[in-house]
Formats: sequence, C-alpha cells, structure tokens
Amino acid sequence: MTALLDIAKETALEAGELLKKGFGTSFQIDSKEGKQNLVTEYDLGSQKLILKKLQAAFPSHHFLAEEEGVSDTPSDEILWIIDPLDGTVNFAHDIPIFSVSIAAAKGNEILCGVVYHPMQDELFVTEKGSGAFLGENKLSVTTRTSLESALIVTGFPYNAHENPLHCIDRFAKMISLGVPVRRLGSAALDLAYVAAGRFDLFWEVGLHPWDMAAGKLLVEEAGGIVSHYDGSPHRIYDYLPLLASNGHLHDLMLSYLQEDIP
Repeated sequence: MTALLDIAKETALEAGELLKKGFGTSFQIDSKEGKQNLVTEYDLGSQKLILKKLQAAFPSHHFLAEEEGVSDTPSDEILWIIDPLDGTVNFAHDIPIFSVSIAAAKGNEILCGVVYHPMQDELFVTEKGSGAFLGENKLSVTTRTSLESALIVTGFPYNAHENPLHCIDRFAKMISLGVPVRRLGSAALDLAYVAAGRFDLFWEVGLHPWDMAAGKLLVEEAGGIVSHYDGSPHRIYDYLPLLASNGHLHDLMLSYLQEDIP
C-alpha cells in the first residue's frame, strides 16, 4: 500500500466518524445553486478535517474539493479530489445513505481512491493496478450479460427539472423496459456498489470530479468499464455523461443511451 492510499484511508475514516456524530442531530443547512442542492455545516466540517490532514501529510500537493477547498500551494505532481459528504440531501433528511470520497490523481490518471460509507462502516479502497477491495475482500463486477436480470442505478443533476440531455426521458425508457432501477443519492456509493457487484451498471447525465474520481477507479480495478455516453474513454475533469458497467452490458446500455429521444 502506498503512502497516498494509507493516508486517504485514515482520513476518510476520521471524516466518516465526524459525519456519524452529526447524523440525526440539529445542524445548519444552507442552499447552493440548483433545487435541493444543499450544504450543511458537516459538509464544511468534514472538508476542513480532510484538507487539514492531507495538507499536513503532503504540503506540496494540490486539492480540489466540492465546498471551495482549493490549495494555493503550487504543485505539478498530485491533485487530491475530495467530496467530504456525498449525499448531502440524504444526510440533511436523516437518510443514512451518504459517503466520503477521496482520490489522488496525477494528470488524467487516478492513482488511488477510497469511498467510505460511515453508517455501514464500509470502506471501499483501490489503487491503480492493484485491484479494488472492501476490507480484505477483493471486489469484482458482475458477469451478468442480460439487462432483464440486471439491477441498475442512476442519479439526476440538480437541474433535472430542465431535463438536460433528456435525462428524464432516458430514465423513463429504462423503466419501460422493466429493468429494476435504484436511485441512492450518492454517486460515489453508486460506483462503489457497481465495483462490489451489487449493481450491474450506473449512469448519470453529468458528474463533477469529486463525485466520481474514486468510484471510477474502483469500477475499473474491479474489472468494469467507465465511459461517456458516446463510448469514449471517461475524462475525470469534464462534466459529461457517465456510464459505468460490468463491461458485459456496456455496449448494450450505450445503444439505449445513444438512441434519439422523440
């Protein structure tokens, strides 16, 4: 295990403990741009904890975090990509489905990542070229080849009411096929669950780097594929549509996502 992954694991566990202590208590909730795009004092507290620990360990690194946490320290080496609380709406409504996501990248390559589900005490970890794990258990995507027997998951942007890229219509199409679809409210967990074989695939119309950097590597190291809707290799810094799958269902799902919507 590299020093990067070791610190990422320690930091995610500490941030998760903070979130567990705050869950179900009274706390301040504010709104950002977009409907139900919330931020709580625990988003900010978790981010402060994460940045402090990572900056102490790696003072020359850069940091990209959801809640405006960007390092001023120059570096051309490592960029940490952080979501201190993925699933804020769930957290704010006392729904115990949320996560901490931390990844380290160099250029366009993700080197390692962790996704921690505090309420289940599940720590998903991955390192480039070394596989993906939940505890001591190595993760592997499913081998399912039929959508009819698949369980899939999706998410929606905060402007879903505007139906960007026909996201509502594409969701309706999948429902009309009779495929069971879930919506957890944490993209990081969606991706971790694909890596763990709990879901067969995940798609969403657009995700920020902090939403999916760690999860992307988890899926790939578990044997899956992550791409954009046009099938091109996924680029972590672009807010573009994303499909993550077990690989066997990838082309089939792309064909549905690429169909014209009337």
